[in-house]
Amino acid sequence: MGSTVIDIPQGEGAVPCGKGKTKKFLDICCRQMVLILRETKSNRHGTRRVIHSIKVGIALVSVSLLFLLDPVYEQVGDNAMWAIMTVVLIFEFFAGATLSKGLNRGIGTILGGGLGCLAAALAQAVGGVGKAIIVGIAVFIFGAAATYSRQVPKIKRKFDYGAMIFILTFNMVVVSGLRAEQVFEIARDRLAAVAMGFGVCLFISLLVFPIWASDELHDSVVSRFQLLAISLEGFSKEYLGNVNENERKSGINFSSKCKSVLHTKTKDETLVNFARWEPWHGKFGFFYPWGKYLKIGEDLRDLATIILSLKPCLKSPIQPSESSSLGLGQAVKEPCEAIVASQARMLSELGESIKKMKKCESEDKISLKLKSMRQELSLVASPSTVGTHHSAKTEGLGFASFVYSMMEMIEKMEELAKQVEQLGQLGGFS
Repeated sequence: MGSTVIDIPQGEGAVPCGKGKTKKFLDICCRQMVLILRETKSNRHGTRRVIHSIKVGIALVSVSLLFLLDPVYEQVGDNAMWAIMTVVLIFEFFAGATLSKGLNRGIGTILGGGLGCLAAALAQAVGGVGKAIIVGIAVFIFGAAATYSRQVPKIKRKFDYGAMIFILTFNMVVVSGLRAEQVFEIARDRLAAVAMGFGVCLFISLLVFPIWASDELHDSVVSRFQLLAISLEGFSKEYLGNVNENERKSGINFSSKCKSVLHTKTKDETLVNFARWEPWHGKFGFFYPWGKYLKIGEDLRDLATIILSLKPCLKSPIQPSESSSLGLGQAVKEPCEAIVASQARMLSELGESIKKMKKCESEDKISLKLKSMRQELSLVASPSTVGTHHSAKTEGLGFASFVYSMMEMIEKMEELAKQVEQLGQLGGFS
């Protein structure tokens, strides 16, 4: 089989292999930078990710100087690596998370190092075979006790990382004491390196474009009020408004917004835990009632569940069309639509109250509005109204379930308004 040889010209138009690869690499880098800049302009969270990445890079460069500066290196020696490990392990996205992990690491290192030094000194004093026995007993007792403490819910929630660092530090110090004579100096140098790393993280995290978990929690809860208000408006448009089938299909998909509210429990608990570690900043002072956000978040999830339950109540089990709903008469639709619209406005007002940290209407005024809604809903659900508009038994049951869900929603709104008012009192809303 023959082969064809093609001559590649080496004239002026040829691009050397090395330069071509370099140009291609630079083009890829430029495109990636353009994508990152576009993301940061259009996405607030994307901007914060870039800021966090830069801050971590600065922190790593700062602690790496411990190896480069001879006076510092002579003091801590190879233990300077612990400062770099500290930055990598504790520098988190939120300032509260960095502070929490840093303090946990410091406490765990001090306790683990101190007890490890005592156990190593005792083992050195005994000597012989007893030296290994004492170290083994100490490792077992303290390791088992610290591991058990990590399974206690309150300790696990706040000090799990500290307990893990305690186990690690204690074992490293006490075991190294078997072979090293200067165990106290080793523990001291490692503690100094950890303190340096923690100091760098603390300075950069709290003072250089800080990202607060409290702000994230505050904004997240406020956004859920708006999501549920939009969901109620979407439900009203889809099932209570006088729209045709095409307009109904193109209406707001309220179900997806309610479902996004349902999956917020873990996020709230994590952010509250971080927010409690954060110092005074901005509009949040010391001892701010972060626990109230957990209660408000729980009520919002309950309300989202009730809103989702309204949809199947208005679905007729005897009609084949999936998008068809029970035949609500105009006398029933109008008051129901007015009640839903009032609740949507109330949700927006409560969310705006938390957002601006200003007091909303008093609980008494809100209770009067909700009482009026209950009375109006009771008139809609009277036996005569149900009998007039729902001759079929299945339709009557569906409408009764709808009214019951509406009553539940009004009660949950009352509880939610109460929690928001208490948050305003405890948080010092103006």
